[in-house]
Amino acid sequence: MCSIAGFYHPSAQFLAKQAEFEHILQKMCQIQAHRGPDDSGTFLSGSCGLSHTRLSIIDLKNGKQPMTRSRSGHPYHIVYNGEIYNTDTLRQALSERGVTPQTSSDTEIILLSYLTFGPEFVKELDGIFAFAIYDERHKTLTLYRDSFGVKPLFYTIYDGTLVFSSELKGLFCFPGIRARLDAGGLNELFGLGPARTPGNGVFKDIFELKPGTSMTCSSLGFHTHTYFQLASRPHEDSYEDTIEKTRFLVTDAIKRQMVSDVPVCTFLSGGVDSSLVSAVCAKELKAQGQRLATYSFDFTENDKYFQANSFQPSLDRPYVDKMAGFLHSDHRYLECGSQTQADLLYESVDAHDLPCMADVDSSLLYFCGEVSKNHKVVLTGECADEVFGGYPWFHKESFLTCHTFPWTPDLSPRTQLLNPQLLEVLDMEQYVQNAYETAISEIQLLPEDNETEASRRRISYLNIRFFMQTLLNRMDRTSMHSGLEARVPFADRALVTYVFNIPWEMKAKDGIVKNVLRQAARTLLPDEILFRKKSPYPKTYHPAYEKLLAQRLTDVLAQPDCPLVPLVDKKALMQFLERPKDYGKPWYGQLMAGPQMTAYLLQTEYFLRKYHVEFVF
Repeated sequence: MCSIAGFYHPSAQFLAKQAEFEHILQKMCQIQAHRGPDDSGTFLSGSCGLSHTRLSIIDLKNGKQPMTRSRSGHPYHIVYNGEIYNTDTLRQALSERGVTPQTSSDTEIILLSYLTFGPEFVKELDGIFAFAIYDERHKTLTLYRDSFGVKPLFYTIYDGTLVFSSELKGLFCFPGIRARLDAGGLNELFGLGPARTPGNGVFKDIFELKPGTSMTCSSLGFHTHTYFQLASRPHEDSYEDTIEKTRFLVTDAIKRQMVSDVPVCTFLSGGVDSSLVSAVCAKELKAQGQRLATYSFDFTENDKYFQANSFQPSLDRPYVDKMAGFLHSDHRYLECGSQTQADLLYESVDAHDLPCMADVDSSLLYFCGEVSKNHKVVLTGECADEVFGGYPWFHKESFLTCHTFPWTPDLSPRTQLLNPQLLEVLDMEQYVQNAYETAISEIQLLPEDNETEASRRRISYLNIRFFMQTLLNRMDRTSMHSGLEARVPFADRALVTYVFNIPWEMKAKDGIVKNVLRQAARTLLPDEILFRKKSPYPKTYHPAYEKLLAQRLTDVLAQPDCPLVPLVDKKALMQFLERPKDYGKPWYGQLMAGPQMTAYLLQTEYFLRKYHVEFVF
């Protein structure tokens, strides 16, 4: 994995101020160096500048970027962040056209495929990626992002110049681009956050290239093209064939994503998702005479303070013990304390450049940092719940009929803490409703979908388009902050496309949540793991953590120049901080309850202060 950044203007003369623009490219490299600590490079021409930092995973010696290849004497340049899993297939296709790569790097495969097969070649890429290709002859820059947005790519257009970057912070290296928030940005933070509308960069006039999209930049303007979109199709396979095909797609995705020139490891929670990924990896490595390394996460004294609830029914540790023994893996238990995850709340904002999933992020940031001391590549069980229907909102009538984002069915926990005058300006309820209606209008229903099946299809689409994207962002930023590449086989394009159209009567047959996945995993896992009730990513229930957050936010609000104060109802917020928190009534998803609201506000205050955010409304 890596970072990319750059700028483009079809009629610019960047070389006339070469030292200045090379310095900007160097700053873009430096500010994203955590994503690629092994190497860096830049390229500058009259109309385009490219920068790249590299985390070496494939072809450790020959994958340096920016990479240049020529066609008919004309140079083409690429900067690329990601991993391609079907390079052998693409290499063979190139060979059949008489094209021989000089290296084994997937970067070169991408560039040569573009030159050989044209811009639509992206449809043949199996992987996670964001990349930019500059055609020096025609002065054309093309940006691409993978099908589900596993890898980030932000951009803005400033005074006619396109500026792009893997992370938002890279954009602010370009002179004149400032951190500004309008009413829409505040609605993203307080109404939808930590989710975001696809393509929305929160800051005014800053965007993110949507998943499955490319953008061509030339003297004719800036034009986007959707090359992949999730589509509704009739499911014609029998139940037995569905289970068999799902088993193949899941195991094949895991095996393909093990490709690496450095050792891989897995996260292991003891749930069906991470356990299945770990089981397939362990079997593959065992055949090669190797032993899988696995990691599990927990919190200090969680066995003492854990509070079982409908969202989080059990501790992970007993199931981790069983799976680690079953796999004979080289297992390491990692624990995070209250002080550590509170201290890392601000660093989580540094990683995202935005408020994020509070301590759900800060703790994962800590764990990824620990894992990165021993490994560069990890496979995770992320996204299985979004794809296979593992969340309560797929099953409960109240969620199916709420006509809004099911992970945020009620905005009142948010609005009751905000300044009433601000709420009048934001019209938050309408903003969120508009975002919801726009999203569900993107998916077509099938003639055979009854009212309930139509609701589930919409919720499935929303989960993949919004909720899964939030978790993918979290995984990318927390892992790449420490130079760790996290792979997500359950977000495989072929798998998601197939499972999206499996009817609910199969997905939840006999009332079994994620039934298709569980049946597909039979013989690979012990039944105790296979049919364990879902328990999400762990969080702390330690009372000291809640008290620590409340004291820190109280101290922040007392500062005379606190940028959060004008946005909140301070009296209501202080009353909220004094009340015991209900861990069983989340305000976002399953994990973000009262303490996480406090932590999110702490992050928001730090975000406003760090970026010197200007309000423009």
